[in-house]
Amino acid sequence: MARLIKAIEKKERALGTKLFLKAERCNSPKCVTVRRPYRPGVHGQKRHIVTEYGKQLNEKQKIQLFYGLSNTQMRNLFKNNQDPNKIIKILESRLDRVVYLLGLAASPRIARQLVSHGHITVNGRKVTIPSYHVRIGDIIGIRSQSRQLKIFEDLSLRLKQYEPPSWLELDKEKFEGRCIKEPGGEGFVFPFDINLVVQFYSR
Repeated sequence: MARLIKAIEKKERALGTKLFLKAERCNSPKCVTVRRPYRPGVHGQKRHIVTEYGKQLNEKQKIQLFYGLSNTQMRNLFKNNQDPNKIIKILESRLDRVVYLLGLAASPRIARQLVSHGHITVNGRKVTIPSYHVRIGDIIGIRSQSRQLKIFEDLSLRLKQYEPPSWLELDKEKFEGRCIKEPGGEGFVFPFDINLVVQFYSR
């Protein structure tokens, strides 16, 4: 686990952006992008000139890390869609993303693991595909057999002060949420410029 955290932190430092991939660690003084806000390596603190292509590539990598996408998934998504708003809606509708936004997981990485390991249900049925598209009316919850796991033991406490985005509805007693309208980015500043990524795939 420690090795994985260091690898993620190194990627964030290389991109120069906090991507909130490591649960509450990102909001604490332990966050490496706060302690060492420069690129990793012996030349990390030197000034780097980035070309326009380099900027586009950086933003592409940010989205990949932020949503946990492969190169193939990125290429298919952006080749089939040129509207940034539509792309954001598709990405925000991913099941792993919704699980995180509902507060059922402490980080996007943990949300992805919960889905992959079969701990999450959609409309009462287990779904193990993180990229599953959540639709309006879908109810997302924790599988009954999984609720006693250690990873959920402090969930009730964490949810007390948590409010999901306006397009999601959360039942804090049942540990489940519902999609009530299309995703929107209101109140959230994305740590990437999606327009540059559209340009990258339009070349």
